[in-house]
Amino acid sequence: MMNGLQSPHQWLSWRWKQRGVPVAAIKMETSTLTKQGQRFLTKLTTSSAATDNLIRRFVQGSPKSVVLTTLSHLLSPTTSYPQLSTLALPLYGRASQAPWFTWNSTTVAELAALLHKLGHRAQSEALISEAISKLQSRKRELVVFYGKLAEAYSKRKSETGFDVAYGYLDNLLRTSESGHVKRRAYEYMVSGLCSMDRPREAEDLVIGPAAGLGLKPSGFELKSIVYGYGRVGLFEDMRRVVEEMEKRGFVVDTVCCNMVVSAYGVHGEHVEMVTWLRRMRDSGIPFSVRTYNSVTNCCPGVLRMVGGLSELALSMEELNEGLEGGEGMVVRELLGCSGILEEVMVWKASEVKMDLHGFHLGGAYLVVLVWLEEMWRRLNGLNCGVPAEITVVCGLGNHSSVRGESKVRVLVQKMMVKMGSPLKVDRKNNGCFIAKGKAVQNWLCEMRKAPLSGSASL
Repeated sequence: MMNGLQSPHQWLSWRWKQRGVPVAAIKMETSTLTKQGQRFLTKLTTSSAATDNLIRRFVQGSPKSVVLTTLSHLLSPTTSYPQLSTLALPLYGRASQAPWFTWNSTTVAELAALLHKLGHRAQSEALISEAISKLQSRKRELVVFYGKLAEAYSKRKSETGFDVAYGYLDNLLRTSESGHVKRRAYEYMVSGLCSMDRPREAEDLVIGPAAGLGLKPSGFELKSIVYGYGRVGLFEDMRRVVEEMEKRGFVVDTVCCNMVVSAYGVHGEHVEMVTWLRRMRDSGIPFSVRTYNSVTNCCPGVLRMVGGLSELALSMEELNEGLEGGEGMVVRELLGCSGILEEVMVWKASEVKMDLHGFHLGGAYLVVLVWLEEMWRRLNGLNCGVPAEITVVCGLGNHSSVRGESKVRVLVQKMMVKMGSPLKVDRKNNGCFIAKGKAVQNWLCEMRKAPLSGSASL
């Protein structure tokens, strides 16, 4: 994935969940590293004790979820412990002996791709052969394994590994009598080619001479190709496929628009980003959390602000004045639309709650500015009533098992302190900021009348 560009694999997982496909069949345990998992990995890098003994004690003394998230983290191409990747296999081997262990095709696919990348081809092939033998009579599960194998290879940009997995999928597409299996293989083949930066091959499979072997393309396949062309900067082809989608009656929705906006952003095409953001707004296509992440990840000025925290603009007006050129145009377009609040804010008489889960730093920063403007409008302009309490949820609070402090929380706290806000860290949950509604109303009113020195007027 590139700078917030939503991959077809992520969209495919969501789509299958909507269809009722078990999560275990399409997704590994989350790769977010727990505090206990991080202590274990740190010990592996610093302790002189035998590695096998450390792994054995960790698996025997840890909950299933901790072991699986730690394994998932080691299997990830973006692991923070790449020097320990070779220990994924012994950790998996020890976990497979635990009484709680359940065989998972996605984990096996990730492990096989990692071993292939590390040069342990024989071990990788043995894992794949074992999985194929295990699933041979269950074609619906087999196609998921092949698809996850292709996805795992594509994340590591392994051409040889991907081509092998693609061949497995192609064979199922051509030989299976199940329409469900053929469709799944088709989706994985198209999305895999696009993730491997081979969108022309994917388009040929969907709407070219090889078109789907009798399968009618869905919006998913076409969105995957839009994503593929956008990744490599072939914008004319990307727009052509969007037009093809519309001709075929498919809706150009938020997911598709995010892919297009992200692609332009990655390549610095700010004018085109603005054009598509306006198209979304004018067509009633809602901005999403990913829209904000995708756009702000391509705005160096915003990223510098939230990275350093010392030069933060504390109002929409101040931010607009501080950004120039194409970046300023893009940010103004986002700030001019408060529709995102329908997704992240709940307004009740008892409480107003804004949830920043899922936002990257830049996206969270802009949304807080939009939210403060909207709070002023509702509390002091539209007379919507004053809620009893106002809460901003940043994550990584009392119920989080993840090590480290939330960067979004640090950002919001810095903004609130600089602005003299009554919103303070909740003593019961340090992942939230909380204040009485009346106090926030008075503060916003005072900010409008006479901004404090060093603060910015809303």
